[in-house]
Amino acid sequence: MSNTQLPTSGSDSQQPSPSDNDVQGSYVELHKPNSSFKNRNAYLNHELQIMQPKRWRPNLPFRDYRFEYEDTIPAMAATIGKVVMVGAIAATFAGPLGLGDAFVLENVRYELLIVAFFVILFSGFLLPTANLAGTHGPLIPLIPIVVAAGGHPMAFGLLIGAFGLLLAISKGGSLLANLTSKGVCGGLLLYLGFIGTISQVKNLFAWAEGIDMAHIAFVVIFLTIILYAVLENYQKRWLAVPLSCLLGGSVAFAMGAPFAFKTAPGLPHMSPMYWWGENTGWMLGLPTVESFIVVLPFAVLAVAMWSPDFLGHQVFQKISYPKRTERVLMDIDDTMTSASFRQIVGSVLGGANFASSWGTYIVPAAIAKRPIPAGAILTGIFCIIAGVWGYPMDLAIWEPVMCVALIVGVFIPLLEAGMEMTREGKTTQSAAIVVFASALVNPAFGWSLTLVLDNLGLIGSKERSASLTKMSRWIIPVITFIILTGVMAIVGMLPGIPALMANFRH
Repeated sequence: MSNTQLPTSGSDSQQPSPSDNDVQGSYVELHKPNSSFKNRNAYLNHELQIMQPKRWRPNLPFRDYRFEYEDTIPAMAATIGKVVMVGAIAATFAGPLGLGDAFVLENVRYELLIVAFFVILFSGFLLPTANLAGTHGPLIPLIPIVVAAGGHPMAFGLLIGAFGLLLAISKGGSLLANLTSKGVCGGLLLYLGFIGTISQVKNLFAWAEGIDMAHIAFVVIFLTIILYAVLENYQKRWLAVPLSCLLGGSVAFAMGAPFAFKTAPGLPHMSPMYWWGENTGWMLGLPTVESFIVVLPFAVLAVAMWSPDFLGHQVFQKISYPKRTERVLMDIDDTMTSASFRQIVGSVLGGANFASSWGTYIVPAAIAKRPIPAGAILTGIFCIIAGVWGYPMDLAIWEPVMCVALIVGVFIPLLEAGMEMTREGKTTQSAAIVVFASALVNPAFGWSLTLVLDNLGLIGSKERSASLTKMSRWIIPVITFIILTGVMAIVGMLPGIPALMANFRH
């Protein structure tokens, strides 16, 4: 990857460097037209370096940042990812609860409108360094267990929001990020990138085999590889999402793959009373005290899994942005705050989403060298259009479009970032252990275990370990590992070990 800036392990990523304070003047005063630079890349770098985001104060377009055509790329990728991920969560709930496809479709539409309001308000206006509040994909495998145990979606969402706010207020997320070395970060990115790529390739082939046209998947992926390589060669990788979607959809349709627009324009039910009625919406009524007790361990686990997820997104920005851009990097604690508020309100309203950092937005945005707020506003607009118009939702979930968008927009860049971070020093030791441990259970387990081993100096840089305080070297990492592993054991997520609580043995 070109123009990379490797993060320094153990440094405080939330604090701007002294070089940031050298900026004199407002954004408007420092802004220069594109024609003033030798190329587009230099202009985009300059925009990142002069932006001066303000926390909990109005950040206005054209006064504090500008819209560029590159902002449409992460917005498009984010909208596709949102439709896919919320649909997956709603469908996973719908099966055990006996709800039909109509529920899934309507709740996805509802969530698109809810999320549009929050990403514009927080990431586009009040907290411009907070990544968009997206969807917690790793929770999807747990949902059937939650439902079987009698868990209530509103109770689950409210507890996630409450615990998330506690973690954000205590700045626990940024603390854990600062204790994570480059090797651990790189290994986490490698694992997520590889697993994600493999899963999307398998999904595309499963779809193609289902319509007895397996050759379409091969042709689409082969041509996508060639296109990505060409874009990489000409340093136009930020165009990978729209061009790959166009290529994948066009080729599949030309080769005879069936496709039709089915979702007509419309609006979902907007009343929380409808969604939380006993005979409408979720058909569950309001949660009881017991409902909160049942989902408590899952909520703890969900928030504990935020840190590695958020960290991976911030690190990708660091290696994609030029120097002197610390001010515009994603703030982990602000992102947790935004996600928590969005989660609480969304759950009360009746949405199916469980929030996390929006990976399908931040990764393409980092590649395009764009700050968060302008693309956040466009993402909100695109989500409203998709939710109301309906037809874009059909296109977004069509496999030749969806799979290649996720591969080139998220997972391949994560692979590249992981390789970039593990090419020097003893980082490969920690990276390998992260991958190994993640394959045993999941990325949260792999990250927390390797965090302990790396900070103790058993693997990785012994010099870095020796420079850490006792609190940073083993107390915080060990407590983190014990909490995460203990909760996983309680709910039955450790392979081969039955859930410690009988209620979760399903």
